[in-house]
Amino acid sequence: MGKIIARHKLFWVQQSAYANIALSLLLLFVSLLLNYGANVYIESRVNNAVADIILDNLPVIDVSAIFILGYVFLLALVLIVLLYEPQQVPFLLKSIALFIIIRAVFITLTHLGKPVGGLFLDQGTILGKLATGDDLFFSGHTGMPFLFALLYWDHKRLRLMFIALSLIFGFSVLLGHLHYSIDVFAAFFITYGIFIMATKFFKKDYKLFLKKV
Repeated sequence: MGKIIARHKLFWVQQSAYANIALSLLLLFVSLLLNYGANVYIESRVNNAVADIILDNLPVIDVSAIFILGYVFLLALVLIVLLYEPQQVPFLLKSIALFIIIRAVFITLTHLGKPVGGLFLDQGTILGKLATGDDLFFSGHTGMPFLFALLYWDHKRLRLMFIALSLIFGFSVLLGHLHYSIDVFAAFFITYGIFIMATKFFKKDYKLFLKKV
């Protein structure tokens, strides 16, 4: 506990830390607004569903617990990690924001309908607008934990946990027919590109992220 407190003192004593965190949160807020706008846009433009060679051979299974509670577990795990390493907050938040922004652009480009017979998940009014179910390409449930795996690639346990979650989420959205197979498989490649972009766009934050305190 003493080491954790010392790390926070060392980080928060820097005046630049507050401005950087504020900027990171602002960028995250903007990304969520763009995501909301993208979901509203595609809701009125959804087209027909298409065939999928994998989904056509998979039964529809209720994966709502994994889909919702699993994501809560993922975010809780990240928060615990950040509690130990506060200097990682700016780069992580900016990477998440970049992920959300790029995904918001992608989901506005192609207006496929949900897979036939897909599981219906009632996520409430607010969450329902942030993720309507029509936001198919690419799978955020698959991509986000993989992004965390890339961020913590040098930490073997965390890397394996996040990769496992990414695979579990990817398989679960296929079992629930919540995404097409291309949404899941493409997520890994696009997410890797987003990670590289983040390291280039936010170089100082990335150096701070890698710094041992």
